[in-house]
Amino acid sequence: MKNFLIPLALATAVANVVAAPATVSDLNKMTQRYAPVELKADTTALSAGDRKAIARLIEAAKIVDTLQLRQRWAGNEALYAALQKDSTPLGKARADYFWLNKGPWSILDGHESFLPAQLGGIAIPAKKPEAGNFYPAGATKEALEQWMNGLPAQDKQQAQWFFTTIRTGKDGKFHTVKYSDEYKPELQKLSALLKEAAAATDNASLKKFLTLRAEAFLSNDYLASDFAWMDLDSPVDVTIGPYETYNDELFGYKAAFEAYVNIRDQKETAKLDFFAKHMQELEDNLPIDAKYRNPKVGAVAPMVVVNQVYGAGDGNMAVQTAAYNLPNDERIISQRGSKRVMLKNVQEAKFKATLTPISKLVLRPADQKDVDFNSFFTHILAHEITHGLGPHSTGGGKSTPRQDLKDAYSTIEEAKADVTGLYALMYMMEKGQLKDTLGQGEAAKRKLHTTFLASAFRTLHFGLTDSHARGMAIQVNYLLDHGGFVSHGDGTFSVDFKKIRQAVTDLDREFLTIEATGDYARAKGLMTKYVVIRPDVQKALDKMKAVPNDIRPSFTTANALLAK
Repeated sequence: MKNFLIPLALATAVANVVAAPATVSDLNKMTQRYAPVELKADTTALSAGDRKAIARLIEAAKIVDTLQLRQRWAGNEALYAALQKDSTPLGKARADYFWLNKGPWSILDGHESFLPAQLGGIAIPAKKPEAGNFYPAGATKEALEQWMNGLPAQDKQQAQWFFTTIRTGKDGKFHTVKYSDEYKPELQKLSALLKEAAAATDNASLKKFLTLRAEAFLSNDYLASDFAWMDLDSPVDVTIGPYETYNDELFGYKAAFEAYVNIRDQKETAKLDFFAKHMQELEDNLPIDAKYRNPKVGAVAPMVVVNQVYGAGDGNMAVQTAAYNLPNDERIISQRGSKRVMLKNVQEAKFKATLTPISKLVLRPADQKDVDFNSFFTHILAHEITHGLGPHSTGGGKSTPRQDLKDAYSTIEEAKADVTGLYALMYMMEKGQLKDTLGQGEAAKRKLHTTFLASAFRTLHFGLTDSHARGMAIQVNYLLDHGGFVSHGDGTFSVDFKKIRQAVTDLDREFLTIEATGDYARAKGLMTKYVVIRPDVQKALDKMKAVPNDIRPSFTTANALLAK
């Protein structure tokens, strides 16, 4: 059953669900929930070699789109081809909304199909299959788990690894297939384009990363190229490969392909370097039993601010990523931490198109003045930082929170990063460490918490089908129950500044302890209790129906670079 961790009552909380098949009018309304924006980046300082390299990388990113389509569902590519042949207004509207969602299921509507049950001879499931196309069609979770648990330790690790699929052989038995074999033709093309980009650039660190990543696509060993990506120091900043596991809703093991082609904002990056100096200090002061803290977070992990030129695959699907924290490989996190990439032009577009109008609806007039972009930007940074803090192993190093919490992990981890990020900012403000970033005193605290409150409703506006939104539902309901947030009964909310700090601290301790102990039952219990839309919150969401849920970028700079 889809989203089995979510109470059935939530079906009524997902706004704008349209019965399939959607009409042209339905599809236009659904599309309008994404505000169109032009993403631009300054390319004037790029060398001739980097201009050539970035053009090759944009071409490579377009192949990533094909791979991610295939990973989401086995019928995706054939269905999209059929839709593109239909030149009627309905056909065009269907193809457009399909591309936005990277499939026939509307992400903002509970992953419900907006197409007929059959189109072009292709049967379309009413809801997105939890297994995506990572596991054999029709294979049950129980059967797969039984098979995995019966494997030798090394084989089990490969079956649960990021970069493998599970298929059924001619003998009817499950077996593991490496991505390098599963997607061989496309990965060979990707490898060739990355080698061309590596040859073109005059930046040594970019050349090294692209060369190693080109090899990784063919060998299925991403470790060396991930370390090289951590060291990337180049005007052209690129992330390309299989990373996030959100599309695997069965186990949360398998990584989907994505690509971000960016240009580094060196001035803004320099401003953020000071956070790296406090990583161990923050870890040492997390609100968790000291035995669970990491005594050595690892070498300072890089943080960069970029402006996005092009996004593809999981990097350009429905709700847009404003920042990301990678890689997810615990071997790298334990040694080096993880790298945080902030997409500044995306963040600014989101703030203007969605958060500003939402704040005028869910906050009282006196509080609206405290919503500002700097607090929004800084909390996103803190969210990404704290993905790298907290427990990353359980059972004395024998397992990881991701393995132990299984399908609950993504929700708990995203919520933990939100709350730990807020806790870290409170800690640093009290220590006087953020004077030049957020300011200090009561005015700065009001801006931080009020902006976070407004931003919470921006996340819930997406519906509860996403790990980030499910995690935010836990936060909002917990903070309401513990007095940090206050509902005024009319769809408006405010922060109780006398109670918010303790409420955030207690919730952070809960998330961190769940991850430290790998307590799946405790995680499930927390989600069952709090992943709900309560009536007061629904009043606010009802007022927000005319506000875009997110942005839909057009890549103006990328198009200009390819046209030359």
